[in-house]
Amino acid sequence: MVGTRQFDENAVMQRALDVFRHKGLAATSMIDLALATGVHRGSLYNAYGGKDAIFLTAFEQYARDYLQGIRIALDQPDARAALTAFVDQVLTRMTTGSPARGCLTTRTAAESNETTPLVRERIRGWLKELEDTIEAGLRQHGLAAQLVLPPRETARFLVTFTRGLAVMERVHQDDASLRELSRSLIDVLVQRDAAP
Repeated sequence: MVGTRQFDENAVMQRALDVFRHKGLAATSMIDLALATGVHRGSLYNAYGGKDAIFLTAFEQYARDYLQGIRIALDQPDARAALTAFVDQVLTRMTTGSPARGCLTTRTAAESNETTPLVRERIRGWLKELEDTIEAGLRQHGLAAQLVLPPRETARFLVTFTRGLAVMERVHQDDASLRELSRSLIDVLVQRDAAP
């Protein structure tokens, strides 16, 4: 049948994500994507229209999975446990793989001079979704009362901190020091008399 994709889109998008994480959007070519996915370049063009469209399609899968992991991490009985699980989720995603895959959104944002307005807008939108997801998580189980800052401000702080953490991961590639930094942040954000 004409127009039917002859490949498993989820598997192709996962392989494309691996390429974008490894090389970055700007340095990735359609040939790189064809080689990694096992789908001919012409078929990728026909199915998606180009590299940016493939990135945005793959990014939707990435964004959905990432935000679901954050929701699960923040569903904890107290603020310290929630923030610890949140940071663990973020760091695990950054440091998984060999070499470690880093943070796709931070890498893409850092390349913003080389990306299209549509990609930049999607990254901006996703960071807002991340902030909203964190805020919603911090409003559960009475966690807000255990925080030094209101949930919205804490969420903004966490988004900014984790983007910086992604840069530090690329520079130092030392999981232990990233976790130590994160523990210090949690100590700052959770009220001292909050229940453990």
